[in-house]
Amino acid sequence: MMSLDKKRRTFLKTAASAGAALAASSAFGPFIQTAAAKTITWNVQSSWNAETSGYTLFEEWWKGFKEKSDGALEIKPFPAESIASHNDALFKAVQKGILQGMHPFTVYWAEKIPSSVFLSSYPAGPDQPAQWDVMFDGLGMTQIARDIYAKHGLFYVGHIHHDANIIHSKKPVTSLADFKGLTLRVPGGMVAEVFQAFGAKTISLSSSDIFPALEKGTIDAADYVGPAVNWDLGFAQVTKYILFGPPSLMSVYQPVDLMDLTINLEAWNRLDNKLQTLVEQETRSYSYKHYIGIQKRNV
Repeated sequence: MMSLDKKRRTFLKTAASAGAALAASSAFGPFIQTAAAKTITWNVQSSWNAETSGYTLFEEWWKGFKEKSDGALEIKPFPAESIASHNDALFKAVQKGILQGMHPFTVYWAEKIPSSVFLSSYPAGPDQPAQWDVMFDGLGMTQIARDIYAKHGLFYVGHIHHDANIIHSKKPVTSLADFKGLTLRVPGGMVAEVFQAFGAKTISLSSSDIFPALEKGTIDAADYVGPAVNWDLGFAQVTKYILFGPPSLMSVYQPVDLMDLTINLEAWNRLDNKLQTLVEQETRSYSYKHYIGIQKRNV
């Protein structure tokens, strides 16, 4: 028969092993499912500021995902800068799994992923949402994007339509010559290079920094998105002019600006095929809802 002292040592060894296993599982945070908590939770941060037209659409849509997935996956939306304080931090937070996903403007990654400039609207590029749908869904661009993003530990779920981009200016601009010497906020990449060729001094600012920069005169003009969200952010209060055009087209430099849903690659791979398909389908559906919702609010 085992002595009392030996039993005690055996029990302590077993308890220590169990404690180590529990600590290890906790270290992997949201990626671990347990029998007691079958719902997977994703925290996804958007580039939309809180209370803007864009963010309310994002929040309304993804808050209902848990029900659509029969409780298997819950997607918690967060507005811009709520967890990751700027674009670079957002990219790294998703790479490292601090956030499971992001809903950014794809053009923001022009420096990190140079080819991403062709995964979103660019000057004189396709000017109708359907044209982008054909390229992504019919001509294989979604898979190309996924192959590129996988090298960065990310999974590109799909593109999301929102609107054309316009420029709010404190100074009149009636010709390309008027851009010479203008301090202009634009996202970077090819868009910035085009305006630099016209003589503008371009600067990249996060959405929350645009209004104060216009108000103080740090910049003369700013691109961000379309009328509805720019109105939400108060640009009309500190500028006198809006740059549209050419006729019949709201914008020629970013006629169909695109966002996307990007997920940490490990988090994505932990979903079964059924859940992955549902996320893909819902992203495509959300793209239409998002675009239509923004157009309604523009009016």
